Amino acid sequence: MPTPQQDVKNINENKVLRIATFNVSMEATNYQSSEQSAAQSTLNADALTQALKNGDVQQINNIAEIIQRTRPDIILLNEFDYIAKREKGIDLFKQAYLEVSQNGFAPISYPYVYLAPVNTGVKTELEGDSVKLSHFGFGRYAGQYGMVLLSKYPIVSEQVRTFQHFLWQDMPNNLMPVNPNGSQWYSSDERAVMRLSSKSHWDVPVNVCNNTIHVLASHPTPPVFDGEEDRNGKRNHDEIRFWRDYISQSGNHYIYDDNGGRGGISAERFVILGDLNASAVDGDAHPNAINQLLSHPAINNYPAPQSQGGFQNKPENIHAATHTASWGMRADYVLPSANVNVIKSGVFWPTKTEQAAYLVADRNASSDHRLVWVDVALANSCAK
Repeated sequence: MPTPQQDVKNINENKVLRIATFNVSMEATNYQSSEQSAAQSTLNADALTQALKNGDVQQINNIAEIIQRTRPDIILLNEFDYIAKREKGIDLFKQAYLEVSQNGFAPISYPYVYLAPVNTGVKTELEGDSVKLSHFGFGRYAGQYGMVLLSKYPIVSEQVRTFQHFLWQDMPNNLMPVNPNGSQWYSSDERAVMRLSSKSHWDVPVNVCNNTIHVLASHPTPPVFDGEEDRNGKRNHDEIRFWRDYISQSGNHYIYDDNGGRGGISAERFVILGDLNASAVDGDAHPNAINQLLSHPAINNYPAPQSQGGFQNKPENIHAATHTASWGMRADYVLPSANVNVIKSGVFWPTKTEQAAYLVADRNASSDHRLVWVDVALANSCAK
């Protein structure tokens, strides 16, 4: 296995861009005692701030080390609690961890950050004993399980589009759950405010040496923790379907962003990033959820990223080498557009005998997910 320094040398010589996604499990339940976590009134994103300040949570150092080892140019962090004051959240993580050597690995700097609110833990303000929709996305406080994008290259801020407030019912032929008799499972009041995104959907253009690549970031709800109505499974399907429609030549006229802009993209370079919580062969997702993207002609049909650690984790599963989560599933994706050349890809998952095995020993060591990376070549790309 090449060293991180060799990887960087190869990337520079070949002028290749490394793009990654990583569900880092950096939300409050990891940093509060079981007694505090049980009390919703005390559970909030301040726990992440305090953990970052204290500097005594090895999991955070390990997350930073994994990023320093793999050295992405662009990386989406899922489950990083939303903290609007960057100096108490993402900037603190950057300055005190990423920009400080972890276990001898070179510091890494991300000058450009995109951070925005998410729907998790945000109350709907609907009232009554029959209300099924108390929050727009599952979370015990606003911003739990948030996300943030880090980049070595400039983010074109004025062209960013967010879709946090897009209503599920405004997607034609949506899969909003229904009762056995065909009536709507959610009430009319709930459907009138129900947002599609459990966190958010972002289109973040990044300028890489005069090449624009649209980072399409999201974190759909897990397709579990529901009942026979399958509300989470159907929402997961439609959250993924949103990107299918967004990148298609037609059928995206219904889409509107949070500023009222309409439509999607078609010919632009893009990469779909995130913990999509869906697999075509494992888990409980809707049968066609992720295949909407994997079979899409606008997406590069490169082989799924793999690791020996994933294979070792579930050797009885023929798909194990492509797994990105400890429980045995490909959940996290980096999907470049078909007009982008994929050079190589991988999942950071050391085997049990490798020196770095301690970084993925369990969720407490880093996360129950693994960092997934893809190297792509862009025309006229520049060396760093």
